[in-house]
Amino acid sequence: MRPLNQLRPSDPPKAPEPIHARAMDNLRFIRETMERAGSFTAVPGWGGFLIGITAVGAAALAGPSVQAARWRMAWLTEAVLAVTLGVLTTRRKAKLASISLASGPGRRFLMSLVAPLVSGALLTVALSRNGSYETLPGLWLLLYGTGIVTGGAFSVRVVPIMGLCFIALGAAALILPSPAAELFMGLGFGGLHIIFGLIIARKYGG
Repeated sequence: MRPLNQLRPSDPPKAPEPIHARAMDNLRFIRETMERAGSFTAVPGWGGFLIGITAVGAAALAGPSVQAARWRMAWLTEAVLAVTLGVLTTRRKAKLASISLASGPGRRFLMSLVAPLVSGALLTVALSRNGSYETLPGLWLLLYGTGIVTGGAFSVRVVPIMGLCFIALGAAALILPSPAAELFMGLGFGGLHIIFGLIIARKYGG
């Protein structure tokens, strides 16, 4: 039998995990859970993608001149189509996820989004009466972006980022000459919806 002093010592016991590390993990889990519970996650990625596709078509049909009746008819038709697609795909995603649109986050999201859109519609009527059509691209992009930012405060993080991109395009459309402003309509309502729609669909489930 080997002497006791020649026996191989056992591995030293592992140091216990610091209590503050476990507390931080628990707090992080609680915070993320509360954020998900307080966020409206039924923003439709594929719906946004479809809206972007139809907006690209509207830009092609509208032509370059905001003064032309064809331009206004194409984009107003696109607005009606986009709202219809947005409502249908939002309801579908909310139903699949068992999320109520009348819940706290859903209600706050919709109210924050709708207010700037209604304001934009009223300003469109006023500007059209005065023949100030060249202001419409920047106005629409700015107010739509504002609605996305304010509504996105109650949704997933990528949504307000999309809204800020719309606001940037709207500001540029108000500053730059008219032909460039009309180009921003296609880049914003078409390109941004396609890009962010795909991101939302991939990261947040359709």
